[in-house]
Amino acid sequence: MGIMSGTSCDGIDIAIMDAATLRLAHFSEHLLPIELRESVLRLASPSFNEIDTLGHLDRALGISFAQAALDALAQSSIPAARILAIGNHGQTIRHRPFNLHGDYPFTLQIGCAATLAERTGITTVSDFRRRDIAAYGQGAPLVPFAHQQLFARQEGATAIVNIGGIANITMFNSDGSIQGFDTGSGNMVMDALMLQISDGRHAYDREGHLAGMGEICPELLASLLAHPFIRQTPPKSTGREDFGEKTVHHIMGWAGISDADRMATACAFTVQSMVLQRPFLHSEAKEWLICGGGAFNPTLLRMLQEALAPAHVTTTQQYGIPPEAVEALSFALLAKQTLLGKPNTLPEVTGADHAVCGGQITPSNNWCDVIQWIMQQQHTA
Repeated sequence: MGIMSGTSCDGIDIAIMDAATLRLAHFSEHLLPIELRESVLRLASPSFNEIDTLGHLDRALGISFAQAALDALAQSSIPAARILAIGNHGQTIRHRPFNLHGDYPFTLQIGCAATLAERTGITTVSDFRRRDIAAYGQGAPLVPFAHQQLFARQEGATAIVNIGGIANITMFNSDGSIQGFDTGSGNMVMDALMLQISDGRHAYDREGHLAGMGEICPELLASLLAHPFIRQTPPKSTGREDFGEKTVHHIMGWAGISDADRMATACAFTVQSMVLQRPFLHSEAKEWLICGGGAFNPTLLRMLQEALAPAHVTTTQQYGIPPEAVEALSFALLAKQTLLGKPNTLPEVTGADHAVCGGQITPSNNWCDVIQWIMQQQHTA
């Protein structure tokens, strides 16, 4: 089972994967209580640092993740005894990768694995990113490793683009090499902008409706694209620190345009942040497969298709995996690798000295079954 709560803090995604075939057996989305979402957003702000709040929120998220896992099992009719382990990415509170933040870069995800293991009785794998940072990597993105396993190579170069709060790209080059890095803001700026425009009534621009009504402001777009991350050479990863409140305030403070124009420009910012990464890619992608919440924004997809033509832009649904399930499914796959003690990172993506086996294991009631499964895997390898 993979659990994912992304940068946008808009819910908890649960994916159950067949460990033998890597096929998706069940996917469901669960609400993150509004009070927890607000607490996460406050704590994620670099200006707000409070240890008691951090500890409380870590436990509260662990309880919410556990309840979502139990609810998913009930919905799927899959007995808890059949779940080998839970791969819990956790909620990112701070991401300070290498070459930007001095001698001791770090990343921090919360959502208490011990609470999750205790409440579900299922062994839990968490904290996937820090081992890569210890090996002098960025600690992100991690999903390109899973993309490599989940998507069969097609003829010609193919790009997988995950548009969550932050967007990242995985590139399968025509020479067989793989690339991956964060491209910048995905849905995060648009979501935060919608909250401001609607006075908190709407958490996102449903189906890109408001963006579709507006006109792109070229001057505002140019000022947004001047952000140094956009043209930073990979490996690179980013988060709310780079594309948080400051970016939203900049858009809201731009005079002489409508709210629809602001949203259209924010949407174009996400699109152009991706398009401007093409010089870093070793091949020109013939097909772009979109996953994550951005796959459900028709205005964003239309802008991408126009910007990337004549390449074909579609979603991962075309290859049998719902776009909303890819990231949670990825962390189920990464957890499997952790249990086997096998690498689950790509150093050519993160910039680490070597591939590592990321993730910390919290044994639970089924630990003896996990050990037996590991021994069986080693015997048949």
